[in-house]
Amino acid sequence: QVQLVESGGGLVQPGGSLRLSCAASGSDFSINGMGWYRQAPGKQRELVATITRGGTTNYADFVKGRFTISRDNAKNTVYLQANSLKPEDTAVYICNAVLWVGGDLKVYWGQGTQVTVSS
Repeated sequence: QVQLVESGGGLVQPGGSLRLSCAASGSDFSINGMGWYRQAPGKQRELVATITRGGTTNYADFVKGRFTISRDNAKNTVYLQANSLKPEDTAVYICNAVLWVGGDLKVYWGQGTQVTVSS
């Protein structure tokens, strides 16, 4: 059984920063890629950033230059450093992992962590 556990959300003022973490735990898995999505009230889930095991990153245009995704392979953890936050960044941020489990490629989702940007 593989689980994704997120942390680091909260309330921050416009222009502020947050660092989100997502750790994959369990047994007999290896990571193909991890990433972050977000979903605001009344809106569809959208990709924020992804990172492959080799470190190749991909960002949505609306976060380029402000957010940085990174990972610690030894800890099976992905991070999202979010800087220069805007009110429109308010959303539930959800961790995603594509894992090799028992020879199969599977997709896992975390439960999400709330990020609220407000003065």
